[in-house]
Amino acid sequence: MILPKQHLENSNVLEVLHSSQYQPCGVDITLKEVYRFKNAGVIDFDNRERKISDVEPLPFENEKVTLNPGAYKVIFNEYVRIPKDVGGLCMPRSSLLRCGVTLECAVWDPGYEGRSEALLLVKNEHGITFKKNAKIGQMVFMKLLESANTSYSGRYNGENKD
Repeated sequence: MILPKQHLENSNVLEVLHSSQYQPCGVDITLKEVYRFKNAGVIDFDNRERKISDVEPLPFENEKVTLNPGAYKVIFNEYVRIPKDVGGLCMPRSSLLRCGVTLECAVWDPGYEGRSEALLLVKNEHGITFKKNAKIGQMVFMKLLESANTSYSGRYNGENKD
């Protein structure tokens, strides 16, 4: 079951949000920071040789950032706390898609807490301009049939607290 607006507004799943961020079956997620990738990463099976790509921040000028076609790492403004009986997914807002841009997100597991990161792909050959705090994704929370036996305990738990 997807949790509707009335189950999210008074929960502690998200920090206090602006009322316009609540949608009938999700929450609008906003842009805090944008980064450019500086090098290749390494992904393996057991994370012994994993290397996450280095990034450099792209500054907002006059509260705007213009992106050329390419791949970017973004950090959301919203800090989430996923309960043991909930999972989360995030999809791009349709306005992004209509501009030739998409957002790729991972699953938010029960027990995850943090200000998450995602991949922003600018496919429009003319690029795009974002205002700071632009609504770029919609997060959907799903009630699990039962609480998870374990909570997320990976290295990203508690990320980007500041």
